[in-house]
Amino acid sequence: MSEQENRVVVNRLAFLDKKYPVWLSAVALFGVVVFWEIFAQIGFVSELFLPAPSSILTEGLGMMQSGEIFANLSASLYRIALGYLIGCILGIAVGLLTGMSKLADIVGTPLVYALYPIPKIALLPLIILWLGIGEVSKVTIVSLGVFFPVAINTYSGVKNIDPLYIRVAISFYATQMSLIRKVILPGALPVIFAGLKLAAGTSLLMLVAAEMIAAQEGIGAMILHYGDLMMTTKLMVGVILLSALGVIFTNSLQYIEKKIIPYHFCFVLLALTALELRFGTT
Repeated sequence: MSEQENRVVVNRLAFLDKKYPVWLSAVALFGVVVFWEIFAQIGFVSELFLPAPSSILTEGLGMMQSGEIFANLSASLYRIALGYLIGCILGIAVGLLTGMSKLADIVGTPLVYALYPIPKIALLPLIILWLGIGEVSKVTIVSLGVFFPVAINTYSGVKNIDPLYIRVAISFYATQMSLIRKVILPGALPVIFAGLKLAAGTSLLMLVAAEMIAAQEGIGAMILHYGDLMMTTKLMVGVILLSALGVIFTNSLQYIEKKIIPYHFCFVLLALTALELRFGTT
């Protein structure tokens, strides 16, 4: 290949290597807020329908001083943390079991895929009928919303592992627990984390739905309360809080993912696992 042809290839691939500064995201967000503020201040839309960011900030500071935000936020964080944890544990366990066991795959996978399309919000009245309007029903609906994407992604991650790695581990007399811990789980982690990030957004949806129907405290209950009173500014404070929680959850999972499974080390990890098992360090 001539030097001119090499230059053409490099130029065609340049867009893949192009990097942008991290602060560009903050500038874009700031620009949207400024445009929103100008749009609201000129009176093009009434404050009743779209309050200005400055008004939302002022109202939010007042709600923080009164302690209203902290009371509702703490109630929501407790429910979502417990529900997310339970849903993740059950989802990963079921995904590993159905991905590794032929019997569990035949019996369990059709049930998971049959129940997954059912809108979980539609089950909320039934769950309240079974479990009451206390914390158990709210945590349960959040767990249901988290369980299915985590279970399905875990199952897919296990099924997509190269069978060669499993054969190598078994040929070196790896135990079943060693196989799960050192080969299957590390190989499936990238897909599992994709499910965890997807479930983070779903958990917020389930939380707000549960709190709007059967809660006195929580961000969802606060949004519904101020929506009924047509207090849009306070309602928007709750919406901004939900958006902030979603960003925090997603960025936290991305940070953990980068720390646990750097993608460029994933296959090296699996290769080293085979060597480790070969020399009897199971």
